[in-house]
Amino acid sequence: MARLSLPHIVPLLLLPALIGCGGNAGDSAPPPLPEAAMKAVSAKPGVDRERLARAVDRLFTDAAMGETRAVIVMRDGRIVAERYAPGYHENTRFVSWSMAKTITGVMTGMLVSDGRLRLDETAPVPEWQRPGDPRGEITLRQLLQMRSGLRHVEAGDPPYRSDEVRMLFLDGRDDMARYAESQPLQFEPGQKWVYSSNTSVILADLAARVLSPEPDPESRRRAVADYLRTRLFGPLGMKSMVPEFDAAGTLIGGSLIHGTARDWARFGEFLRNKGAVRGAQIIPRQWIEFMTTPSPREKQYGAQVWLNRPPTSGKPSLFPDRGPSDLFACEGHLGQYVIVSPTQHLVVVRLGMTPEDSLDPVVERLGDIVQLYR
Repeated sequence: MARLSLPHIVPLLLLPALIGCGGNAGDSAPPPLPEAAMKAVSAKPGVDRERLARAVDRLFTDAAMGETRAVIVMRDGRIVAERYAPGYHENTRFVSWSMAKTITGVMTGMLVSDGRLRLDETAPVPEWQRPGDPRGEITLRQLLQMRSGLRHVEAGDPPYRSDEVRMLFLDGRDDMARYAESQPLQFEPGQKWVYSSNTSVILADLAARVLSPEPDPESRRRAVADYLRTRLFGPLGMKSMVPEFDAAGTLIGGSLIHGTARDWARFGEFLRNKGAVRGAQIIPRQWIEFMTTPSPREKQYGAQVWLNRPPTSGKPSLFPDRGPSDLFACEGHLGQYVIVSPTQHLVVVRLGMTPEDSLDPVVERLGDIVQLYR
């Protein structure tokens, strides 16, 4: 047998120590969380407290998230995590952007329940009722499900050619409903799904038409604001909510309703409970079931709300490969989310400002929080 010299023996003697010290870097313990991250989570959140704190913390500290301003996690109607970025707090009102559409959808359902609007009859837009106008075939159901057939370009390039930009900020801003309702048909009503902020303004206009005793702007504004306050915001305890109206008195029902993160969470909890608050049915549960049923032309969209389903076309808006199929969300421009998961008894709110083309990491991190409760 060959003899081993000292230079050969030393490495062999050190090998066990080297193996013991040279573990996989990925197995090392994560760095300790800052005190603020742990304080944002309740003592008993229903999952591992530190894992939830880390998931929430990533939404605030990971540069890929853009700017997260508020996060609330609610389980069984109880806030189990709540955190704000510097400069924001529980009394800060946050703009809804397109989360307003879901409120408009609920308001429409209340008016259907009241008998003032009918789901499968022609939408009562006076301009569409002229003899021979093909828009007279558009129903309320088709408007709610974004398949009216009206010509529309959302989020176009350049932005000033987008119909929602023109309606909100340019030639349509003083009478948004008139701009939206004046568009011609591009497709046969009901046959094609086209996401449209302008459609939600048409729904808000219909609400003003049936609620207001007079057509003047102030009467329209007051009638819709009072209806929302007494029938929805008041019963839900959403005291911070401030809806915006255009110069014609139409609720800007696709984009501009302001409220605190806690009130957005209350709205999510109301939806999770299928329209009930503390045992009182504020809107028929069948309406919430309708809103969360896939549109015939787009599986990941219902009626003014996004669904956690594989898309008929395009990319998923949520995470259908990770979350429950009954999960749904109010979603708004720049990364506003109220995510509702009925089977998990869960509501997750994220408010902030992230460019539209950078939202995928935000959605992934929100999916991480949802998955903790699987």
